[in-house]
Amino acid sequence: MTQPQRVLVLNGPNLGRLGKREPEVYGSVTHDQLREHLIGTGEGLGLAVEVRQSDHEGEMIGWLHEAADNDVPVVLNPAAWTHYSIAVADAVAQVPIVIEVHISNVHAREDFRRHSVVSPYALGVIAGLGLGGYDLALAHLAAIRD
Repeated sequence: MTQPQRVLVLNGPNLGRLGKREPEVYGSVTHDQLREHLIGTGEGLGLAVEVRQSDHEGEMIGWLHEAADNDVPVVLNPAAWTHYSIAVADAVAQVPIVIEVHISNVHAREDFRRHSVVSPYALGVIAGLGLGGYDLALAHLAAIRD
């Protein structure tokens, strides 16, 4: 039996407040519920999913370096860092496979949310499909794994 492909799902600032922060935009599911769902979804796809969230840019960069050093694919919701963090973008550029995910349709929101410094380094971007965007990203990673 083959070893499940390890995948990191990394969530940026304020996403630890899912279920409390703007439920009309982000829904009522908590980050803990999302974590459990994605771990289960991953198991069904033959993936070993680890879900992490940080409000600290340096911690996120460290996780991205970990993924780069270990050739681990990443599903990344960089949240606010999407729009301005060159440091996060530089770390993303080192990871072989990154799928950028946004819960809301960032292109239908404020102008500043329409630009991503991360997207040029991502394999693809999923936005506006709610938490289901994470499921789609995991399904794609499962489909393309060796």
